[in-house]
Amino acid sequence: MLYIGVDLGTSAVKLLLMDETGEIHNTVTREYPLEFPRPGWSQQNPEDWWDAVSRGIPELLAGFDAGQVAGVGAAGQMHGLVILDEADQVIRPAILWNDGRTAKEVDYLNNVVGRERLSALTANIAFAGFTAPKLLWLRENEPENFARIGKIMLPKDYINYCLTGVHSTDFSDASGTLLLDVKNKRWSREMLALCGVREEQMARLFESYDCVGTVKPEIAALLGIPETAKVAAGAGDNAAAAVGTGVVGEGGCNISLGTSGTVFISSERFGVDRNNALHAFAHADGGYHLMGCMLSAASCNKWLMEDVFHTTDYAGEQAAIREDRLGANHVYFLPYLMGERSPINDTNARGTFLGMTMDTARADLTQAVLEGVAFAIRDSVEVARSLGLETRSSKLCGGGARSPLWRRILANVLNITLESPASEQGPGMGGAMLAMVAAGAYPDVKTVCEQLVSVASVTEPEPALAEKYEGRYRQFRRIYPACKDLFAVLAED
Repeated sequence: MLYIGVDLGTSAVKLLLMDETGEIHNTVTREYPLEFPRPGWSQQNPEDWWDAVSRGIPELLAGFDAGQVAGVGAAGQMHGLVILDEADQVIRPAILWNDGRTAKEVDYLNNVVGRERLSALTANIAFAGFTAPKLLWLRENEPENFARIGKIMLPKDYINYCLTGVHSTDFSDASGTLLLDVKNKRWSREMLALCGVREEQMARLFESYDCVGTVKPEIAALLGIPETAKVAAGAGDNAAAAVGTGVVGEGGCNISLGTSGTVFISSERFGVDRNNALHAFAHADGGYHLMGCMLSAASCNKWLMEDVFHTTDYAGEQAAIREDRLGANHVYFLPYLMGERSPINDTNARGTFLGMTMDTARADLTQAVLEGVAFAIRDSVEVARSLGLETRSSKLCGGGARSPLWRRILANVLNITLESPASEQGPGMGGAMLAMVAAGAYPDVKTVCEQLVSVASVTEPEPALAEKYEGRYRQFRRIYPACKDLFAVLAED
């Protein structure tokens, strides 16, 4: 049988076709526009997502027996506010995870409602990208749209609605709304009341591997797949990527070097960082996880290469970094090009080069960016370590993970072993694997991960280099606190 994985990203949807043995038969990518109506705002039209998916699936299946499709599973960008009216029509463009318009609402939630109260209700505090602050913003700034809300969903849930007609969401994605009682896996009635919405306006909650329904007849005809194809509830992109890399159960770790960067630590038990520097979310395997999320990771390197250096020769730029410079670069880089989430939660933070002199070369800046992202990832790892979660190895995925140099730097900055999965299809593969469980091909998520996920390469830390990076990291840790007040002043201009 065949299974379709949907990775609904910020700039494009990536579709993959996989069988139950884990063989990927085809992939298709379709892009869609991203709107920036004001500085710091970011939104998309949900109909564009469905248009890309509905056109992409027939292309994905061309040349294959579409009648063998047994399931569909979607992973999606988290936190986006999708609102439908009583007729299930989209009311306004979705406000996305990287939208920064809610500073006032975040301040209200964290400092008036209070961090302790939020953490008790949801296991998390408010961040600018989360869904609850967007609802408060909508109520204040677009009351006519707020009054029309019939259903509130997340981006990948809209795709599942288009497929099945069911208003569903899963616990991993719902964890990022600041509306879910994560520990008890139910909507928080107090948070819903605070945001002025009713529980019947929320999507029905499922485990990620649950079947929410089958494909509607007219949609099956449109896509060319059977009406019997089961649709899994799916997962937030990071939880789905963790499934795709086999990070499930107790103590697994996945680091993603994508547009954003994440540190994902899975657990069978609920736990929360007392300072809420890491997100405490439900996992797609039925358990829980802690996650640190930095807003700019591989995108920092893309910015430097393409927007500053005007080159796409990433490998060539990295080849100029000398061996003796590793662990000895005097230039530092704060990777806060879009502000930062974990662990500092500062929308005012900005990207910063420090330590440049007359002999600073182009390669030093390239190295500083690679190291700065690695240091910022370690910031989240250190929070996990402070909770007694000692990570000795981690899976590594995302576009930045293709760089051997970056893998080496990260392994030594963290002083852990990094394992690169054989497949680089993280979220999409995870979505397809969840569809296999929903369709009954595998009994649970742990089993499908054990059967289908393998490691292609391993990067080990080098004791002498890890010691050098230990000293550089201690210096890096001093830079943001020294700049924090200045960032706040600059934000007022």
